[in-house]
Amino acid sequence: MTGKLCRVVVPRRLGALVLSALVVSALAFGFGTPRAGAESTSTLTTSGFYLDLGASASVGYQPTLSDPHGQVTDEGYANDIVSYEASRGVVLSLTQLGCPGESTATMISGDDSCYRGVGSQLSAAVAFLQSHQNEQGFVTLDLGFNDFHPCLINAPLIQSCVGENIEELSLQLPYIVNNLEAAAGPHVTFVGVGHYDPYIADAIHGLSGENFANRSKGVLGRLNATLLYIYSSAGIPMANVSNYFDSPSRARVHVAGIGDVSSNVLQVCDLTWMCARGPYGPNLHPNVLGYSAMAAAIESQLTAPW
Repeated sequence: MTGKLCRVVVPRRLGALVLSALVVSALAFGFGTPRAGAESTSTLTTSGFYLDLGASASVGYQPTLSDPHGQVTDEGYANDIVSYEASRGVVLSLTQLGCPGESTATMISGDDSCYRGVGSQLSAAVAFLQSHQNEQGFVTLDLGFNDFHPCLINAPLIQSCVGENIEELSLQLPYIVNNLEAAAGPHVTFVGVGHYDPYIADAIHGLSGENFANRSKGVLGRLNATLLYIYSSAGIPMANVSNYFDSPSRARVHVAGIGDVSSNVLQVCDLTWMCARGPYGPNLHPNVLGYSAMAAAIESQLTAPW
């Protein structure tokens, strides 16, 4: 890890190697449960589908040269998982239905920028699963951040906002999960995706930034606790993405142009666009290495045959 505050570029031909290293490193620190054969390339060849559901992070959204404000890319965690599994002899057919800005409410209603007037992400996912009843595959579900993000913007009402959104999430996400599981065949595995806190990086902006970062950690902590309860209740493992983004170390590190910051702040800077200079940042989405870290978190929750 370095103190360079810019995009970390990982060539696609190195994607599987980077992801493999992240998986091994993550497991060494006790994150997740080791999968059989995760450390070496399999000699067997198998195939299946990968249905990727959720909001912007599920489709690799990040700033690019053609659109500094952000766009969907093929360098997200789903693409990394497909590359890594291919290195193990597992051929996955990737279908991505995620929509930037999606919340649990809009996934159900279709009132979003992707499905308005033509259904909803949930109805599309159910139709997909029903048409692949006899196939082996797995599904990632990456929702919740957009349900809670408005609470962070309205600091005076943050506690009441979080409480109301926990109630809504506790109704809407189980409804989504129940519909997906009912539509899925017997050979389908689900993995829920937790969330990292991009606003830890706001601590580089002095006392006000540190105060906001502390508030955001409380909100994201409650979000992840709620998600874990919902997924666990449905028998679905959750990828603890925050473990990969929030370094347990609080050692101070000097960063040129900024000054001394703690290691956990630097880690968020290194894995997201939050500390990038304009026009690419600040942007709360992961960079290439950040998406690889998310992929590692998901991989650590997958079990054989995947």
